[in-house]
Amino acid sequence: MKNIRAIYPGSFDPLTNGHLDLIERGSKIFDELIVAILCNAEKDAPLFSVAERMDMLEEMVRRYGNVQVDTFDGLLVDYAQRKDAKAVLRGIRAISDYEYELRMALLNRKLAPQIETVFMMPAEAYSYVSSRLVKEVCQLGGSVRDLVPDLVEQRLLEKINGTAKPRG
Repeated sequence: MKNIRAIYPGSFDPLTNGHLDLIERGSKIFDELIVAILCNAEKDAPLFSVAERMDMLEEMVRRYGNVQVDTFDGLLVDYAQRKDAKAVLRGIRAISDYEYELRMALLNRKLAPQIETVFMMPAEAYSYVSSRLVKEVCQLGGSVRDLVPDLVEQRLLEKINGTAKPRG
């Protein structure tokens, strides 16, 4: 039987319950899952540093024995090849995600045909959740309680409001 390692790449700025849903389900499908934080200097300035994102992710995936957290830069397929991964896990929330992800998957297939892209839809409860929206809601004083894990909510509030405590 093959040992299938997959990469779940993203910025995870911040980690959402939608991300965790895919991590949990991906951990059941693949023998190993590497949650890989993209260090992309061209993207908007992140709210959390790579070290902060790694810390939160490691804390949240600790319960899965076959999930690890790493970082990468450059082409995803190059990273996947270095890690001997056979698949890339990507989440699709809406048609707009599908169009973008399909183009990326086809390009990745052209660059590295031996690496498959597996698309997964998040649970319905998280189909509208994105890191960008979570940051916006939190920055405008709204509750993100059901959108992110408690640890992430606490860190978001601390980052945005200084020393604020999570709302009850």
